[in-house]
Amino acid sequence: MEQTELVKPETLDDLIKILHKIFEDDHVNIEEVQSIMEAYESNPQEWMKFAKFDQYRTVMSSIHFSIHDHAESHCFMKLLQGQLKETLFEWPDRKSHGDMVQKSQRILLENQCAYINDSIGLHRVENVSHTECAASLHLYSPPFQQCQTFDQRTGHKNTVKMTFWSKYGERTPFVSLNNMYTTKSLDYIYIYYTINCEK
Repeated sequence: MEQTELVKPETLDDLIKILHKIFEDDHVNIEEVQSIMEAYESNPQEWMKFAKFDQYRTVMSSIHFSIHDHAESHCFMKLLQGQLKETLFEWPDRKSHGDMVQKSQRILLENQCAYINDSIGLHRVENVSHTECAASLHLYSPPFQQCQTFDQRTGHKNTVKMTFWSKYGERTPFVSLNNMYTTKSLDYIYIYYTINCEK
């Protein structure tokens, strides 16, 4: 499979159009998608309209996502603002009931793009700052309706449904209290903007 010439997306809309074109093919080059997403330079004026906050929900502190899988999908995560810590874990042994095994940990900086799928392992993403917001853009292909979260102490898993804080920047009426998502749909690709903030 050949990689197309890298065209730098100048705007968020450019990025979405390029990704849409890439995913029209039956075979997608993971490195190409990462390169395209990293080439887009984050511009808060473009994506802030999707970052909605509820005044009653910003009291949540130490915001992070639970250890989770990706329902056999590909996950690309680009950092738009701040810093995020990504911790990778091994899948828990069904016979074991102890602590989950940590594989690695890294800090993602603005404009970096990470990739994960279930064969790589599970991960948790969290804001490393107690004062600065962090925003990340997620692309899942294929999209999924639910995933599994894991208790780090026991490896016990729960199935949770994906919900949206807003769609196209507009508040959705039904949302889980555990999620703050906003999404743009590309038919079979979803781009999520997640905000972690302790302000």
